[in-house]
Amino acid sequence: MKYELIKDDFIINDFGVKLFRVRYLANNELGGYIESEKNLCQNGDCRVLGSAQVSGNAWVLGDARVFGSAWVFGDAQVFCDARVFGSARVSGKAQVYDNAQVFDDARVLGNSQVYGNAQVFGDAWMDGDARVFDDARVFGDARVFGTLGKKNGKDKK
Repeated sequence: MKYELIKDDFIINDFGVKLFRVRYLANNELGGYIESEKNLCQNGDCRVLGSAQVSGNAWVLGDARVFGSAWVFGDAQVFCDARVFGSARVSGKAQVYDNAQVFDDARVLGNSQVYGNAQVFGDAWMDGDARVFDDARVFGDARVFGTLGKKNGKDKK
């Protein structure tokens, strides 16, 4: 085992969900908060640190990091070498992966994906089926929305 949950060190998040503090066994380091072991893979070097929170069916795996006061929840996934930090929020079925970073007060929602070396930061928001990838940067008050597989409001055939 890479970590354990400290059952007597917990918080109740804004959704009324009980989250437990993580302790990494190799160095006895205290991490962030997760709802259960389903939120943080025991393999790889993934970490939830600081006051970061991961809950619901969200999953952090690979060598990904979630730290600062970031939240990852819903069915979101953060994996590979991705980083989510600051006050960022990743939720819905959103995915952040490869070497991508989401930070500051950025929001990645819905079915959005951030991957490659892309960065979403500042007060930027992504929603729908939006994709940001390669070396793209979305920042400031930018809003990125998208719908894949649609043409004129109807599914492509």
